[in-house]
Amino acid sequence: MSDPLRILWLKTGPLHPVDTGGKIRTFNMLRELRKRHRVSYLSLLPALSPESITREASAYSHDQLWVPWRETPKFSWSFYAEVLNGVCFSSRPYIIDKYRSTFMEAHISEADERHKHDLIVCDFLTPAVNLPGLGAFVRTPVLLFEHNVEALILKRHYETEQNFFKGVFYKGQWKRMQHFEKEACQSVTGVVAVSAPDVELLRKDYGLTNVLGAVPTGVDIAHFKPENIARKPHSIAFLGSMDWMPNVEGVAWFAADILPALKDKYPDLTVTIIGRNPVSKVKELGRRHPFVHVTGTVDDVRPFLNASEVMIVPLRVGGGTRLKIFEALATGIPCVSTRIGAEGLPVTHDQHILLADSPAEFVREISRLFESRTLRETIGMNGRVLVERQFSWESVATVFEQYCHETVARKR
Repeated sequence: MSDPLRILWLKTGPLHPVDTGGKIRTFNMLRELRKRHRVSYLSLLPALSPESITREASAYSHDQLWVPWRETPKFSWSFYAEVLNGVCFSSRPYIIDKYRSTFMEAHISEADERHKHDLIVCDFLTPAVNLPGLGAFVRTPVLLFEHNVEALILKRHYETEQNFFKGVFYKGQWKRMQHFEKEACQSVTGVVAVSAPDVELLRKDYGLTNVLGAVPTGVDIAHFKPENIARKPHSIAFLGSMDWMPNVEGVAWFAADILPALKDKYPDLTVTIIGRNPVSKVKELGRRHPFVHVTGTVDDVRPFLNASEVMIVPLRVGGGTRLKIFEALATGIPCVSTRIGAEGLPVTHDQHILLADSPAEFVREISRLFESRTLRETIGMNGRVLVERQFSWESVATVFEQYCHETVARKR
């Protein structure tokens, strides 16, 4: 057993409510790491955050330091002015610049100078903007945990965007993100990703020699499990944060290019979109189609998953954790996903999942599941067995723990 580490964990917000894929991954990993290591949590704290959010941080860290921060409301006039200002006067992408905090940088410098910690973990790329010299000026070993290859997401937005002006914006942000992400990754001691394709991309596109490997996706197999609930015939579920651009784009594509053909074929079809903070484009789907239910934030996603016959992941943009698929597998609901949606996961088409990239393929694979109870049960059972055997949070945290020790050793 390796010696316990004093870890400074950098984040751009508290983890409660634990309502996104990234938060779920970090929360469960930190709960495991906290059992064996000393975890100090340094994070921005959005204005007007309830006190309960900071109190609950003791579940995943021993001590916390909160840096006050105010986010400009999305799609407000101030938001657009802020974005425009960044486009004109900053070399960094907006999603990075918005988390810049001189106070957070000062806290990191002070902790580093006093050698308070054995390791700094930068959780997501965004907090890296507050590392002195992006980590190059820090003596403490720094491990950058890349939940996504952020430039890839922006590139895919650019490639799928049909609006000319938005396309120009995404192209500029993609190029800026490429530059920033490469520089940040090169400046830290070690980098870990969340899938083998992401690891290969970081090494190939950025020429990195400090990428240690990938941390697999995990799932709480005791929390997410099959229930003896009758699934509603011809029902589809989508699960994900509905203010995250890749999810919004995927749902919009499904509604425009796939849903009409399915509805013609199955008149009793229903679709449930489960996820927090649905943007106006998503809410409009529920208003326009009476058979589409947009839930917004829910206390528990499991009843919605267990009541549906099929889950869809129609992502054409994105990367990262893909927790939604593992949660579906754990509950035994068969899943139809694009290859991008399931990218990097150890799943096999026709065994654990069904893969489809075109509208016609989506209609075909969903229809196969609707029309065969045997296929639904087989895919669902195979998925459950896969996550039970390999992907508990305890095993995932153990892999990450090894990368932590490897990063410390690289600095010596």
